[in-house]
Amino acid sequence: MGSETEPPRREVPAHPLARKTPARTNQASSRARRPLPPGEQFYTPGATGLRAEIERRSATPLVFLFQQPRWLAPLVLVVLLIAGLVMPDWRGGVAVLPVLAFIVWLAYLSWPSLRPVGRLLRVVVGTFLVLLAATRFGLI
Repeated sequence: MGSETEPPRREVPAHPLARKTPARTNQASSRARRPLPPGEQFYTPGATGLRAEIERRSATPLVFLFQQPRWLAPLVLVVLLIAGLVMPDWRGGVAVLPVLAFIVWLAYLSWPSLRPVGRLLRVVVGTFLVLLAATRFGLI
């Protein structure tokens, strides 16, 4: 009869931790959890290969970080950065490496949705951290 059907759309399944679960009636959990932001996927639409794998593996740590108090991650990063700035030897470089890794990881995940100014800012911050670590390790 000549009617063409569209191929089925491939839906990216939501990460199991992002799915809404019924509220617990058990009082065992004394700490209230923040609800996840709206939307049910952490993935870039149409991503393949390395990006899709990194996004898939990053979903669990991102949900874990989201469940922590909002001030915790920035506080830890600031303490490590200050330690890296204050200590002029290899210990300062070691303190800067987790900050660099975290910033690069988040920059990679957010890259497709950024405007050019946002991309430039992330490149500048990453370059600063690489140079700071390199000076602390005596490479520059």
